[in-house]
Order: sequence, then structure tokens, then C-alpha cells
Amino acid sequence: MDRKKIRAVLSDVSKETDPTLKAVMLASLCSALFRERGFDLVVVGGSAIELLTEGAYTSGDLDLCCLSSASPSLRERQELMGQLGGIGGPRSWRVAGMFVDLLGALETLARTPLRKLAGPYGLIQIVQPEELLVERVLISVCPQTHPPARECAKKLIAVALRGALQMDWKEVRRLAERPEYRILPQCKKLVKQVANELRTSSPLDPD
Repeated sequence: MDRKKIRAVLSDVSKETDPTLKAVMLASLCSALFRERGFDLVVVGGSAIELLTEGAYTSGDLDLCCLSSASPSLRERQELMGQLGGIGGPRSWRVAGMFVDLLGALETLARTPLRKLAGPYGLIQIVQPEELLVERVLISVCPQTHPPARECAKKLIAVALRGALQMDWKEVRRLAERPEYRILPQCKKLVKQVANELRTSSPLDPD
């Protein structure tokens, strides 16, 4: 992607007023630029939930990880983000009015595939929603109650229960039972609560 093309894209991103569409555009741009240098990026955290729920939850920034342990060096990060007019570093930059955080190598225990989204400038890879859900439930109760994480998890659950997002509930159960999380009772309780609100059954506790 040449400089002229990058400038044109950044101008479009800067003008975009819809926060979710802006995140999609920037994720696609960053992914394309890093891919040209041999690094595959994955959208994680609240940013991933925003893209998967199509804006039902908004994070306000863009969190990215490298798919493999072969992450760009500090110099490479600065050079790549510099091409995007990024201010800051070496892990957080402001680009086109949005903060972009590069958090290192992807950590995931999920067996389900990464989700893929066709972005305007190339493919966007998103961490598995099953991992995101279990992670948010854990954050909502440990080390202390954290209502924002709970509300985020509820929105992800609601989108999945409405059928707008494919969720492997067996994988959710498996992850929630793992020693790294140990959060199955809390997951079942929250999914049941959202299911009741939507007047449907809970896939984690069908009885």
C-alpha cells in the first residue's frame, strides 16, 4: 500500500463519524499494512466484541495482537504506525482520532477458529467469541465486581442468543471449566439471566 493510498484511506477514516465503522476501517487498514510486512493481526478485547456485535457494544479504541509469537520489533512498530500518521508508541498510538493498541502475541485457549470479516481494505481477523465471553465474565467478578465487563458480556450473549452471532456453547462450557478460568457457574448464571430477559432457553443450562 503506497503512501498516496494510505493518506486517502486515513482521510476517509478521520471523517467517519460512526465509531464502529471507523473501527472496522482502521482494523482493516492496520491489518493490510502489517500483513505486507509479514505480520498477521487479530482484533481482541472490547474492540473484538464491538465488531462481532456490530456496535451493540462500543469500546472507543482498537486492540490488536499478533497471531504468532513473531511480533514486530519496537522499531518496526514505530515505522509501521508512522506510515499511518500514528502519534505515540511503542504499544499505543493515536491514529485518525482513535487509539490503537498493539498488545503482543495472541493468547487464546479456544479451539474454535478465528472469525474473519471482510474489511474495506482487506481481511480482518477477530479472536473467538467463545473466549471473549468467558474472559469478560471472569473480569466481571474477579478480582472484584466490575459492572462494565458484566454489561459487555450481556450484550455479547444477547447478540448470540438472538442468532446474529454464531456461538459454540459447548466450547464456552469447556473454556469456562478450564483451570485458567474456573468460571462456569457465573457463566451459566449470566447466560440464564439474559435468556430469561429474551424469553428463551439458556444453551448452557437448558433444563
